[in-house]
Amino acid sequence: MSVTTEEIHDVQPDDNVGTIWKDYLAKIRGGDVGSLPAILGLVVLVVAFSILRPETFTKAFNFGNLIQQSAGVTIIAMGLVFVLLLGEIDLSAGYTAGTCAAVSAVLLTNHGWPTLPSVLAGLVTGTVIGAFIGLIVSRLGIPSFVVTLSMFLALQGVVLTFIGEKGSIDSGEFIAKLNSDTLPVWLGWVLGVGFVAVYAVLTFVTNRRRRTKGLTSEPDLLWALKSGGLAVVVLLVVFYLSIERSPNAHIKSIKGVPISLIIILGLALVLSVLLGRTRWGGHVYAVGGNAEAARRAGINVKMVQLSCFMMCSTVAAVGGLMLASYSGGVNNVTGGSTTLLYAVGAAVIGGTSLFGGKGRIVDAVIGGTVVAVIANGMGLMNQPDSRKYIVTGLVLLVAASVDAISRRRAVASGRG
Repeated sequence: MSVTTEEIHDVQPDDNVGTIWKDYLAKIRGGDVGSLPAILGLVVLVVAFSILRPETFTKAFNFGNLIQQSAGVTIIAMGLVFVLLLGEIDLSAGYTAGTCAAVSAVLLTNHGWPTLPSVLAGLVTGTVIGAFIGLIVSRLGIPSFVVTLSMFLALQGVVLTFIGEKGSIDSGEFIAKLNSDTLPVWLGWVLGVGFVAVYAVLTFVTNRRRRTKGLTSEPDLLWALKSGGLAVVVLLVVFYLSIERSPNAHIKSIKGVPISLIIILGLALVLSVLLGRTRWGGHVYAVGGNAEAARRAGINVKMVQLSCFMMCSTVAAVGGLMLASYSGGVNNVTGGSTTLLYAVGAAVIGGTSLFGGKGRIVDAVIGGTVVAVIANGMGLMNQPDSRKYIVTGLVLLVAASVDAISRRRAVASGRG
């Protein structure tokens, strides 16, 4: 019996749990650990704090507050993924966030601009800052560490110029609601179910297309397990957030999915598509993996570098709005203090490589959650800031070590 080319292309990969598990273990042994260490660490932290502080840590009120606390840093970390993928760094991302938030607040509050133009002005400010940094790094060849350290100092001065040494500016009602209000309960359920359905359909269609073209694709069983696992997690989160969590419900009710969570997930989805499903995203990974090889392949390396710094600062501007929303306005430490350190830590802890070429937007989300859980859990245990910093620093060191070790294993196994 003859077998057609079409039939060969449509042959499915081994579709059983044993084979899937063996393939996954082989990837780990080869150095491709992805976000696994961060996920395991997150599980351990959640279990530990749930045991140590069951009366507070596990409450729905704390869960919702945890999301809002981490929103600004997590979003800034998403932007940092782009420059880390190139093997670069942006030390000014925190104060870029603060500067952009200050621009929007000043225009909105002091100059009476409408909300939309004020917010857009803040975002454009981020893009301009990123373009300035990117041009210097890509055209003049000055190391990004030096350029962004200079901008870190300069932008700190810009923020102080806008609001004064000890001043603050109200961010306005719209911005204030971004990281404080919640969606109606019914809308949270609709979006949760819709998110799972869209993920399942898109990944299923993608697998089918790759299979018909003779490309590697994941088994249908693995697709089902991933989709089912995502559905369980998403629906549990929506259920938990739909519970009345206000300690004074008779005065003010708090229930429903926080708007900040929708912003985080929506932004993560858009940025993930840009990185994973566009030619530009492929060029970013190529430049981060080997810039010289990418140049020889015809990729405009300088333009990729420029665009990544612009993307980083623009996303940081969104993070700045979330920081201002959570604190109730812009002050002289918005985007400062530990904001940058936590954002870089979040991206690296989540699995983005400091050596470039490896990382995903979801890494920033996972890492941001780990950082937030450490700060939140230790705060509930009345631990001083000194211990929070020590623990977070040690976690970051472990993540960087895992990155270096996995990179060596990948090279040794021929995967790197």
